[in-house]
This record gives sequence, C-alpha cells and structure tokens, in this order.
Amino acid sequence: MKRTALITGASRGIGKAIAVVFERNGIECIMPTHLEMDLSDPDSICNYMASLKGKIDIIVNNAGINIIALHETLDSKTFDEMLQLNLKAPLQIIQALSKQMQENKYGRIVNISSIWSQISKEGRLAYSSTKAAVNGMTRTLALELAPFNILVNAVAPGYINTDLTKQNNTKEQIEKIVSNIPLQRMAEPEEIAELVYFLCSEKNTYITAQVIIADGGYVCK
Repeated sequence: MKRTALITGASRGIGKAIAVVFERNGIECIMPTHLEMDLSDPDSICNYMASLKGKIDIIVNNAGINIIALHETLDSKTFDEMLQLNLKAPLQIIQALSKQMQENKYGRIVNISSIWSQISKEGRLAYSSTKAAVNGMTRTLALELAPFNILVNAVAPGYINTDLTKQNNTKEQIEKIVSNIPLQRMAEPEEIAELVYFLCSEKNTYITAQVIIADGGYVCK
C-alpha cells in the first residue's frame, strides 16, 4: 500500500536524508517549507494541517533549534522559542494528524530527539530540557495510540556529519569530538535516515515507546 509521510525540517541535513530514503522506498513525502508552515506560529501550523488533502500515514518531527546559552543568560523569550519549535509544534502536528491515523488503524510517528536529552553539557539547558520532554511525550503518546496500531518512537542522534556541525565547530573541535566517539567517526545523515525509515516502515510491527540512541557509543564513554 502506498504510504504518505509528513516530514518537517526536510530542506537539509538529517531531514533531507530521511526524505531521500523514504522516496527511494516508495513513500510519498510532504515536506512543508517555513513559508508554508511556520513552526513558531501555532496558527500557521493549524492552517497548514487544515489544508492537507488525503491521508497521512507517517509523521517525522525532525525540525528543531539549538540555541546555546548558559543559565545566567538564558532569557524566557529564547526558552519559549525553543519550547515551541522543539516540543509544542511536534505535539500540535501529532494531535492534528493522529485522529485520521486512529480511524485508519495505522500510523508511524518518529520524533527526532538528541543525545543531549540523555546527557548534557554547558549551554544546553534549554535544548536538553526540550529534547528530554520530547522523549517523555513520545513514550506517553505511544501508550495512548497503541490500541490503534500507531507506533511512536524517538531517535536520538549524536554528532552527525552535516554542514551545521561544520559551521558550529572548528576543524580542531571536530577532531576532538571524533576522538571521544568509540567508533572514531561522526554518523552520516543517511545512517540516521535508514533507522528512521525502518521505524516507519511495514517491517516495524512491534517497536514502540522507545528512544533509540544513535551516537557511535558516545554517551557510554
């Protein structure tokens, strides 16, 4: 059966890789741009959800932001912005689309979390908090939607070889990061995408309520 997926943040990095893998495996992808659906605006999300035609079988909440700030400088506006994009927007999307999934007795939902939901470091107060909340949301929704054959999981990537990682870290910093990863390399976006694809595919029939860490062993070192 032809499946359709809604993927947020699919213009680059992990999101783009997920869309490529999905389309390669015959899944139709709906990838709203920022202009089409502004995740910082609940009304924009509501309007976009109302405009969708046809059924959505898969949701991948990939979009998010990470504004680094120490607790002394973290203002409420910044925290609220991250809370909206990283947690509230994904929930609003799920609330809107899961009704149809319940009627169809089928659905796959993957929320992209982060290793910083499991561990943390300086300046990650807001990011770690919102991503930990994503994990909690994932588990609760998995329980509530299980009777409708809707599987809900989260994937928590570690360091990924993306342009954003290269922009935020010097060559020397990346070398240090890699030296602390047991596999001695960062993940490629396609590796995360393949994991997300499996969780959203017909092959996944029993995995739900899980937060799957994909970090090359980083959090265990």
